[in-house]
This record gives sequence, structure tokens and C-alpha cells, in this order.
Amino acid sequence: QVQLQESGGGSVQPGGSLTLSCSFPHYITSTHALGWFRQVPGKKREGVAVVDYDDYKSYGDSAKGRFSISKDNAKNILYLQMNNLTPEDSAMYYCAADEGYGGMWYVVKAELKYWGQGTQVTVSS
Repeated sequence: QVQLQESGGGSVQPGGSLTLSCSFPHYITSTHALGWFRQVPGKKREGVAVVDYDDYKSYGDSAKGRFSISKDNAKNILYLQMNNLTPEDSAMYYCAADEGYGGMWYVVKAELKYWGQGTQVTVSS
């Protein structure tokens, strides 16, 4: 079982920035893809960004140009830097992991094997 733990969610005004963090076990660093996904109640889960084990990054349409995914293998932390946030970005954000090399497939399908508990992001004035 791969344990993932998100943090960093909260409330922010439109146009603001927020950085989410996700701790992951060291032993998946070289074997798993890691990603960020979000979901609003009543809507389908959406892929935000995925970073493969070789650090190749893939982004969903909603994230391109505003969000940046990164991974610190020394600290075993996955980040999602979110800029220029809008109310439409409000959602529960989840960290997820799966073995292998997924890239845009994982972003689109949003069906990874391991999931964190989620952290809420609310964008409002």
C-alpha cells in the first residue's frame, strides 16, 4: 500500500496563488508516476497534472500556463504550484500514484491506483 498525504489547501482570493504538497514513500521515487487531480461534488474527477518517474510532466487543459507540478525526490514531496486562481479552481485536490509511465494517459483517465485523502481549495472573494 502506498501512503500519500496532501497538505496546503485553504481559501484564497481570485488571482491568488497556492502551493499544495503531497508526501510519498521514498521507495516509489523511481517506479511510480505521481499526479494531482481534483473533484467537485457531483462532477467527474479531473486530471490536473502528472509527473512520471523520469520527471516528464503532463498537464490538463485547466492547468496549462497557470499550474506547475514538481517533485523533490530528496524530501519525498510532490508539489503543485497554482497561480492566477479562479473560483472555477475550487475543488478537493487529490494526490495520486501508480506504477509505470502514464503521462497524459493518467491525466485524462484519472484512474490511478493509490490516492491520498485530499485537501480542499476554495477560491472566492
